[in-house]
Amino acid sequence: MEVVRAIADEADAGRWAHLRGLFEEIFGAPREGASFVEASAPGRVEVAGNHVDHQGGRVISAAIGERTWGLAAENGLGRIRAVMEGFGTDEVDLSDPSWAAPHPVEALSSAAMVRGMAALFEARGGAVRGFDIVTCSDVPPGCGLSSSAAFEVMLGAALEGLFGPGPFAVSAVDAGAPAGDSAASGDVALDAAAVALAAVECEQRYFGKPCGAQDQLACACGGVVTIDFAPKVPVVEPMTLDAAAEGYRIVLIDSRQDHSLHQDEFAAIPADMRMVANLLGVPRLGDAPVDTLLAQLQRVRTELGDRRAMRALHYYDEVARVNAQRAALAAGDFGLFLREVRLSGASSAQFLQNVSLREPGSEARQPAMVIQSLAAHLLGERGAWRIHGGGFGGSVLAFVPCAEADGFMGAMDGLLGYAACREVTLGAPGVRAERLP
Repeated sequence: MEVVRAIADEADAGRWAHLRGLFEEIFGAPREGASFVEASAPGRVEVAGNHVDHQGGRVISAAIGERTWGLAAENGLGRIRAVMEGFGTDEVDLSDPSWAAPHPVEALSSAAMVRGMAALFEARGGAVRGFDIVTCSDVPPGCGLSSSAAFEVMLGAALEGLFGPGPFAVSAVDAGAPAGDSAASGDVALDAAAVALAAVECEQRYFGKPCGAQDQLACACGGVVTIDFAPKVPVVEPMTLDAAAEGYRIVLIDSRQDHSLHQDEFAAIPADMRMVANLLGVPRLGDAPVDTLLAQLQRVRTELGDRRAMRALHYYDEVARVNAQRAALAAGDFGLFLREVRLSGASSAQFLQNVSLREPGSEARQPAMVIQSLAAHLLGERGAWRIHGGGFGGSVLAFVPCAEADGFMGAMDGLLGYAACREVTLGAPGVRAERLP
């Protein structure tokens, strides 16, 4: 582990040096008296619980090694300038009376996230001044690894590092530090949940995606966690999932169908589930037992249609699968865990129906479904696979026996005709920020 940590530290140092050079190339050296803040957040994989977070369900989620990085400093100019490497510059003029309001023209853009996180930091009691930030990421967009959530969470950490102690800080008492220490150089004591919940609001109100809170909480908290969304404030509990110790490697297979281009299909799922919940007399499906749905199933089918009925049934069965997977891992029964993963993948494809697109003409191309078919052919019951995250493209998550992993990835890449497979490790650290002296 020490060798791995040393390699990671060396890679991190190279990343920060690169960003510092990029910052000074674009903005010049920080103004006198200003210091740098380094912030980063990981991407995440959804291990269990497909489309249940927005209905008060439970998920298993894990941070991965790929991260989004940002280097920031105050600029004294009264505006925010944000540059993502390889893309353009986003700018927010803080003198504009409407700067903190959502700008619809920015929907689904990085500009919306920059504006939103700054506005929400201030709305929660912080004070935002002008700053510059350069960012880069090895979390690929459109693959279901929560690149937008990682970016939002990283921005929240950078804001706290620049202008804290503020609304995203752990209190000095909770952090075990004397009052006032949080503004000094060094690690920033972040309240991961506070950052994450602001990022959820940013994604919903500013970015324009009707998401649940799984992605942002997983990116902020790091590790492997169970998240229970039944309470008003989600409960995050660390857990252990060591696939390597069980003789498995975890592979993500990219469908090359950018799921971010199909927001309407994505948005229809929580909307459909809410319609069923409202018919049952509750705001979320999680607020009613499954027996209530079963008693009203014919009415749901008649008034709302069969697809909405199936999506609601998927919700209840998927939450039960999450609980079964959690119990299986706690009991050391990895075979049962894998069985539940396969059942989850089948339910998403058959009942939730978020693997293939429903747009006219899309039946000719169903890359994510093809990947699941190939995984079933190559692995049988020796492994497991499921659509990953929001669906409608993105990636498929597979658990592959170590002895078969190289052959599986080679066969999958060959059959698909491109480098589709990416091995991931679970349990990376969550959001981090550091003030440099």
